[in-house]
Amino acid sequence: MEASSETRARLDQYQALLLKWQKAVNLVSGKTLDEVWDRHFVDSAQLLPLIPAGKKTLFDIGSGAGFPGLVLAIMNPALDVHLIESDHKKCTFLSTVSRETKTPVTIHSERVENMSKKIVPAIVTARALASLDKLMAYCLPWAERNPALIMLFLKGEKAEAEIKEARKKFSFGLQKHQSQTMDNAAILEVSNLCITSR
Repeated sequence: MEASSETRARLDQYQALLLKWQKAVNLVSGKTLDEVWDRHFVDSAQLLPLIPAGKKTLFDIGSGAGFPGLVLAIMNPALDVHLIESDHKKCTFLSTVSRETKTPVTIHSERVENMSKKIVPAIVTARALASLDKLMAYCLPWAERNPALIMLFLKGEKAEAEIKEARKKFSFGLQKHQSQTMDNAAILEVSNLCITSR
């Protein structure tokens, strides 16, 4: 993962806060604490090349500990990143990392389905939140208002089964990118989302 010394320093700070807070708040799987860089930072950062130039407003839904949204905000300050997370303790953690690393983000402490439709994103990201068809249901109101919406979903070994299930309800364009961090994982780049006509 290529990053400037300043960006690496912010990510080091992020890691230190994650390890400190993990003792009180379950932010990530304990099994991944020894590999935060590869398992969380690099995994998140691999979305950066897939974000088209000129696309600014990014919604990260179900942000949890900030993956991938907060990592993307640290690595690309030009992005207008909104972190959507319903767990108040996790939102407090996200706010702390944002403040300590001087990374401006907007944090929405609410469920994604309750998000105001006044702001329409250009990009939506999600990692380990829900099945693909549920993610699409969350994103549909934004896709209806912004037909150029791009969705980037990090998925594991069940990706193909989830794609098949989602096609029963939705019509969408799809590009599948091999994950750089896990052999059995992929990034699903979804576009032109709409309800399947019957």
